Amino acid sequence: MKYVCDAPDGKTWFRIETEAEAGSESEVMRHAVEKYFRKEQEKAAQSFRPISTVNFEQEIGLKAHVQREMPLFLTLRADDGTPLATAMLPPGGRDDRSFRPIIVGSGNADPYPEEGDAIRALAEHYGMTLERARCYPYRRD
Repeated sequence: MKYVCDAPDGKTWFRIETEAEAGSESEVMRHAVEKYFRKEQEKAAQSFRPISTVNFEQEIGLKAHVQREMPLFLTLRADDGTPLATAMLPPGGRDDRSFRPIIVGSGNADPYPEEGDAIRALAEHYGMTLERARCYPYRRD
């Protein structure tokens, strides 16, 4: 995981960079971020066009391309490392109104009541709005 930004109350946002990290996040948070991570990673990899025609050079630049093209997958952690929320933002963290960000808590619960300040910190970091109506994909009772 890679540090992204601090949030209030000693919380921190990190970028999920590997399938193993996404798998761990899915397991501990009881949701399907791993499935979405794999799907988006594959989609980004399929859009890669090698610069070289030499067989063993075909993957040069692939990893950087995938990280540039796929959505950002992020995890909010408490100061003791406990995962609190998971987010999927547009590639590069650039505000894109055609992309629907998703932010969920454990078991796909609504993270906004408990983590609203941390979500605002993430939004400020990327210079976008991450309002609940747009980012929390499940019905609220």
